[in-house]
Amino acid sequence: MKPYTRADRISGKIQYAITELLSKKMQDPRIEMATVSGVKMTPDLRVADVYIAVFGDKKRISDVMNGFKNSKGFIKKSIAPKLGLKYMPDLKFVYDDSFDKAAKMDALIKSASSGTSDEQPS
Repeated sequence: MKPYTRADRISGKIQYAITELLSKKMQDPRIEMATVSGVKMTPDLRVADVYIAVFGDKKRISDVMNGFKNSKGFIKKSIAPKLGLKYMPDLKFVYDDSFDKAAKMDALIKSASSGTSDEQPS
């Protein structure tokens, strides 16, 4: 038995194909410096949630997400031959805020440790 489901394997292929497309062929300046952080497929392989990580303010995030939504047809057409599927899944682009949450947690840990580092253990 294979250790991963077919949906997991197709998710990896989609992530790799979109990442490669972003680095080589995409001309849209709105989606520069965006990263595909993950892809989650439905079990029936009809819908792929593509998680996009973006560094910047809310306007930058909005611009990047609009750029991906407007480029969805081009992206699907470009990566479909690489996947070898009978039907190309619908792509839904989702903002991935896990990096923002990690940065906030890191800042909290640093501020807490800097406040306690002056005290001597008793």
